[in-house]
Amino acid sequence: MKIKQGDTVKVIAGKDKGKTGEVTETLPKTDQVVINGINVVTRHQKNRRTRSQGQIIEKSKPIHVSNVALTEGDKPVRVGYEVELKDGKKTKTRVARPSGKKI
Repeated sequence: MKIKQGDTVKVIAGKDKGKTGEVTETLPKTDQVVINGINVVTRHQKNRRTRSQGQIIEKSKPIHVSNVALTEGDKPVRVGYEVELKDGKKTKTRVARPSGKKI
């Protein structure tokens, strides 16, 4: 996956289209990411003990990685890779496609 935890992304498709947020978790097996404040659902939770109250919890659910784009400034950009040789070792860095800047 080209999007990592801690990246700022913009939603480009779905009910939250146009919103931006920070990736809090990545799920590489299902190609999904969890973004703080995006795709929020409410869950009704029953009480655990006899004298406690139930509650309504708001939770961010995963969104598919194809529906988000990494942002550079405030513009969404595609991500590519650049392989460099340093001291006989290959290093792979992420690069913003339009500008060529390292991410």
